[in-house]
Amino acid sequence: MTPARTPDRPRGGRASRPVGQPTRGTTGTNRLRRNDRYLAEATVLRRTSDPLVIDLGFGASAVTALELWTRLARTRPDVEVIGVEIDPDRVARARDQLAAVRAGSTPFAAGARVSFERGGFELPLAGSRRPALVRAMNVLRQYDEDQVADAWALTSARLQPEGLLVEGTCDEIGRVCSWVDVDAEGAPQRLTISLRLAELELPSVVAERLPKALIHRNVPGERIHGLLDALDAAWTRAAPLGVFSPQQRWTAAVEALRSDGVPVLGGRTRWRLGELTVPWSAVAPA
Repeated sequence: MTPARTPDRPRGGRASRPVGQPTRGTTGTNRLRRNDRYLAEATVLRRTSDPLVIDLGFGASAVTALELWTRLARTRPDVEVIGVEIDPDRVARARDQLAAVRAGSTPFAAGARVSFERGGFELPLAGSRRPALVRAMNVLRQYDEDQVADAWALTSARLQPEGLLVEGTCDEIGRVCSWVDVDAEGAPQRLTISLRLAELELPSVVAERLPKALIHRNVPGERIHGLLDALDAAWTRAAPLGVFSPQQRWTAAVEALRSDGVPVLGGRTRWRLGELTVPWSAVAPA
């Protein structure tokens, strides 16, 4: 798949400048905690000989890359995180913030294996080095749907053979999230929904925060619409269990989906976190 439709890619030859568009830059402490927790469980992170992770489009602050390293290091102490941004001012600001980390004047470990580089979907990695994971949250929101596959292809082509691109969206405080796992061939594999369960009215609140590949597909006749309808119904039926905990209610709702034939992945450990993961085939655009 040729990434010819990816915005700002020069015609012909190698890209001479970062490929893509600057994001809005909004970020905040703990905004991506749900995604961090998910990435920490990735099989490739445990198995790879080079635990390199890219935080693509980290935004206006170094905080998401630093938090990502902190959480992944609990699983893989030798993990390295590189934050990548198109905007050179954001890279410069992040490096200044990193200097404060190195000086020991922040809550982050002074020796955190974190750095920052200017780049886009092409990933600015020297030599033949390839990342095990690329996290791209809230990066594709301003793109057109027909640009998504090319952006996936360009970035995933840089992955290790078993690596993953995890691309998605969340709300401003990280309580409503969803993301897609994309393999090294640029093919989507799974969709994960991750929600804060306390005070959750209906799971379909995630409709406004679906990945770009799905956000315009939440209409009758599309698989994602059917999944969210079924999840809302199962959540409503499980309401009596809410007196025990929202986690028990969510688990019951997910088990009901599985009983009804939805190919739910994972188990109770993930479900109790407010997660639901299904194969891409269960939600792929019709």
